Formats: sequence, structure tokens, C-alpha cells
Amino acid sequence: MDFQVVVLAGGTSTKLAPLVSKDVPKSLLPVANRPVLSYVLDLLEQSNIKDLIVVVEGEDTEGLVENWISEAYVDRLHVEVASVGEEVGTAGALRAIAHHLTASDILVVSGDLVCDISPGAVAAAHRRHDAAVTALFCAAPISGPTESGTSSGKDKTKKPVRHNIVGLDLTQQFLLYIAAGMEVEKDIKVQKSILRAVGKMEIHADLMDAHLYAFKRSVLQQVLNQKQTFRSLKQDVLPYLVKSQLRSEILLNGAQAEENGNEDNYNTDKVMLSQLLANASTPSFHEVYALGPNGFSPAERKTHKCCVYIANKTKYCARLNSIQAYSDINRDVIGDASHLSGCTFSVHNNVIHPSAVLGSKTTVGPQCMLGEGSQMGDKCSVKRSVIGRHCRIGSNVKIVNSVIMNHVTIGDGCSIQGTIISSNVQLQERALLRDCQIGAGYVVAAGSEHKGELLRK
Repeated sequence: MDFQVVVLAGGTSTKLAPLVSKDVPKSLLPVANRPVLSYVLDLLEQSNIKDLIVVVEGEDTEGLVENWISEAYVDRLHVEVASVGEEVGTAGALRAIAHHLTASDILVVSGDLVCDISPGAVAAAHRRHDAAVTALFCAAPISGPTESGTSSGKDKTKKPVRHNIVGLDLTQQFLLYIAAGMEVEKDIKVQKSILRAVGKMEIHADLMDAHLYAFKRSVLQQVLNQKQTFRSLKQDVLPYLVKSQLRSEILLNGAQAEENGNEDNYNTDKVMLSQLLANASTPSFHEVYALGPNGFSPAERKTHKCCVYIANKTKYCARLNSIQAYSDINRDVIGDASHLSGCTFSVHNNVIHPSAVLGSKTTVGPQCMLGEGSQMGDKCSVKRSVIGRHCRIGSNVKIVNSVIMNHVTIGDGCSIQGTIISSNVQLQERALLRDCQIGAGYVVAAGSEHKGELLRK
């Protein structure tokens, strides 16, 4: 595949505090006992992509990621790790490494993506349509409480999730409209010129932008150069390309809208999305939106294509971009998406490392993972949980719907439910945790009870 591949792996995301730190950046956060970045690298390797650039924020993160990749992927991948400033955004990161980009097409992948969708399929669609950009969209993942009715984090109950609002042509190949983030809750305007051009447009609110994009390099670099304020691919670059596709500014070397038509006409050539949805089933819908500004069709303009690749609903696709997502993805990778784990599950539908030690009458149920060198005392119970490497767990400990990272010590009689525990944490005897997140190195006092708390040093 003649694409240059860039993985945007970030740094220490504030959204994932207290789980991430300078010692464990987001890209190395363990999911089912291996760094989340490994899921993207394995996916690219499976697509026969061997050369890539991994972009991280900060020199400390660069060193950690570079060391890990050199050990985990020696003789498998050729990876150049590049560091950029912190908080520059995804567009800023690409702007900073622009001198490394030389291929005609660039495949940009988020380092927190966990999926089984072939990047090659997105690249093929991009080339087939000769698109300026092609974006991968998938069904929005299910998030919220687990089977026991508890979830990690403070949001115990399911809440409405803010999705993208996406407009597609009837073949679901071309991206005609997109609103993301806070724009979803604003009054949203749709250009009539696009509606006139396609006749009909499907509106979707159930799709997730997977942050996997194929760009024509000349287009990407021109936008990044001309729009220095753009920080985000999702929030800035992609919406800009979609909005301008019928009056392409990127092909006019920065020509402004006035050269393509009167600015007032551009403003009047829009309608409210709520009105569009309200009128979509009425006989007059086509008549209302077929009229161009000033009653006549605009002059011919240069265009560019914005395409989409919609993943099959049977595919798994999620991004680790929140505490809740971290809990959900761990649940899925040891559950329905266990094929992504890279492990062989036993006849009991769990993974217990051969070096792990279980005490008398201790049970590790289905959809569980127990890491290398970990030890559990007598009469313990583990349900739907991940336990990392070299943990020391006492007797009569109950662990449900939780993620426990590496080198954690848990005293006798502790109860842990819906909780994420970072590495090197110590729980003294009879501690009770429910729906908490514990930062690295924290000590939970004996007999203490914590519910819905964030605990860190």
C-alpha cells in the first residue's frame, strides 16, 4: 500500500487522570495487559504496513514509547518516533512533522484506536474515489454499566452520549455534512448547494468518527499551512474540507469565498438542521431546497471529494479517550471482542498465565485475565476483571468488573467493584472500593471505604 502512515499517540491526557502519568503515558496504558498502542501497531502490521511514524507529545513520552517499540516490535516494524509540543492538537502534530511527509497520500491513525477494521480498506476507498480525504466511521460503541449494574467512574448510570451528526449521500460513500463535539448541540446549518447537488442526504447520529483518515498530502499540507489556527483534525480540518467541497478553496491557493460568489449568498445558502429534519418527509421538501441563492444556479466551481468508509456493524471499533472508555474496552477485549486480545482463552473463557498462582478455593470466572507472576490467596473470587502482572493478592478478596494494573498489592478481605487500580498501588486489609479510580503508588488505608472517588498521591 503506497501510503505514508502516521500514528498520533499523544502524551499524558488529562481526560485519563489519574491513570496516566509521565511514567505511563496514554499510549502505554495497559488494555487487557498490553499497551493500547500495540492494538494499532498490530492492526497495521496485519495490513502489511511495516514503515510508520509514531508522533507523541513531549520528549519523556518519546523515550518511553521508543524503548517499548524497540523491544516489542524488533525485526517486525520500522518505526520512527517523533515528539511534538504538548497540547498542540492533532492538526498541530501533523503540522510539526510536515517535513517528514513525502508520499502522495497520508494515512493518519489515532494511537488510542482499538478495532479490527482493515486500514487497507479505507486506503482503497480513498484511491478509488481520488478523494481529498476519506474518514472511517463505525457504529458508536455501547458504553455504560456492566452486567452487575456498576461501571467504573462517576457516571454510574447510562447517560446520553454526544455523537457526531453526519450527512451522507444515499450510497454512503460521500461525506456531505459533519458536526462534532459542541457543534452537535448548537443550531446547525446545512448548505442548500450540497442538497441540490445530491438530491437527498441521509442524516446519521449513530456513527463514531474513528480518527482514521486518508488524506491527499497536497490537500492536507495546504490546509495546515493556510489555516494556522486549526488544531484538530476532527473539529477543524475535516469540517472545513466538507463545507468547502463544492467551492474548493484548497485548489485556489487560498482564494476567499468572495471570489467564488457573494458572501451574503453564502450565508443565505443555508438552512437549520431542525427545519430540514422536520420537512424531510413532506412533499414540499425537494422544492424548498432545490432553489439556489437569488433563484439561479451558481457558476461552476472547483470541487474536491470528501469520502467515508462505513465499517460493517459486526466489526469492533472503539477509542480509549475517557475513563469510561478505558473500562468499556477492557471489558470488551476480555469479552465479546476477545479476538483482539492476542491471547488464547481457556475452555473456561478466561486467560490465566502459566506462572500465576491461585490459592485454595479461589475462582477466576469467565471473561477474566490474570497476568504473569501474579499470586492470589485462598477463597478469592474474580469476575469479569483484568489483573495485571506480578500482583500480590491476599485471601478472601472479591474483585468484580475491575481493572488492576501491574505490581499491585491487595490485603486480606478487600472488596473491589467497578474500579480501576493503577500500578504499584497498595490496598491494606479490608479496604472496600466501588466505582473508583486509583492513581499509581497510592496507599488505601486498612478498613477504609471509598465509593465513586478518584484517589491519587
